[in-house]
Amino acid sequence: MEQQNPPQYNYNYNYPKKNSGGARWFWGIFISILVIAIFFTGISFLFLAKVITTTGGGERYEYDYRSGKGNGKIAVVDLDFTIITSDPIVRQFKKYREDKNIKAIVLRINTPGGGVAASQEMYEEIKKTRDSGKPVIVSFASLAASGGYYAACGGSLIVSNPGSLTGSIGVIMSFVTIQELAKKLGIDETTIKSGELKDAGSPFRYPTEKDKEYFQDIVDDSYQQFLDVVSKERKIDMEDLKKIANGRVFTGSQAKKLGLVDSLGTFEDAIRIAGRMGGIEGEPTIVKEKTRLGIVEQLMEGSTSSEIKELKQDLKNEFIDKPVLQYKFEK
Repeated sequence: MEQQNPPQYNYNYNYPKKNSGGARWFWGIFISILVIAIFFTGISFLFLAKVITTTGGGERYEYDYRSGKGNGKIAVVDLDFTIITSDPIVRQFKKYREDKNIKAIVLRINTPGGGVAASQEMYEEIKKTRDSGKPVIVSFASLAASGGYYAACGGSLIVSNPGSLTGSIGVIMSFVTIQELAKKLGIDETTIKSGELKDAGSPFRYPTEKDKEYFQDIVDDSYQQFLDVVSKERKIDMEDLKKIANGRVFTGSQAKKLGLVDSLGTFEDAIRIAGRMGGIEGEPTIVKEKTRLGIVEQLMEGSTSSEIKELKQDLKNEFIDKPVLQYKFEK
C-alpha cells in the first residue's frame, strides 16, 4: 500500500498588533503635566527666594565705597535712564540730605529726558536739597537733555563735558493712529463718551482740529513751565531764552556760552568741586548706592549679559511705560 504524505498547512503567525495609541496619549498627558508642574515650581521658587532676600526690613540697597583720605563723604546719584518715574532719584536725595556724614552730592546725568511730572518731581527734590545747604553738583555725561536738563536746574552748579549734548528745551506729545489698518483687519470700535474730547488721542480715529487745539494748549502750558524754571534758575531773560529753547540740543561748549551750564569739566572735576563746596579737606570718600541682589538673582546675573538687560529695559521704557507728555530729546 502506497504511503501518502500528510497534508501541508500554512500557519500565519502575524497576529494584528495591539493599538498603542492609548499609551501614547497617557505619556503625552503625563509629560505635559510634569512640565507644567516644573514650571510653576520654578516660579514659586523664584518668588520665595525674592521674598526671603527682601525680608528683614525690606532693604534692597547697599553701598559701594571709594575710600579717600579726606575728612568727608560725597554721594553720587546716577540719573541714567529714560525718565518714567522719579522714585529712585527722590529716594536717594531724601536719604542723603538727611545724612550728616554726606557733605555734598554729585548728580551724574546721562538721559534723553522723559515724563514731564517725573522730571518736575526730581527737580523739586534736588532743589530742596540744595536749599537745605547741602551742595548738589550736576555732572553731564554723554546726554543730559530735556527732562534731564530740567532736573539739573535744581542743582547748585552744573558741570558739562565740552562734547556732552544738552538743552532740548521743549515738550513733545505724540499719538499713533491705526484707523486705516484697523479697517483692513476688520476691527471696529464703538465709543460711548461723556464729552467731545473724552476720546481725544484715540488710535482708532484721526484727531480733529479741536483735538489738536486741546493738546497744543497742554504742550504750550508745559513748555511755559519749563521756560519759567530755566529762566529763574539760570538767570536768563525770558525773551533771550525763547530764542534758543526751540527743542534743539547744544554741545557742552555751546551751552556754556549760552549760560545753560556753569563750567566745563569731567566727572572727576565735579567730584573735586563737590569736595571743595562741601568743606572736605583732602580726597573725599565716594558713596554710591547699588541694588543688593538675592541668591537667585546673583545666579541669573552670571548667565545674563548686562547688554541684554539694558536693551530689555530700554524697550520697556520706550514702548510700554512711555509717558504721553514728555520733556524728551527725540533722535
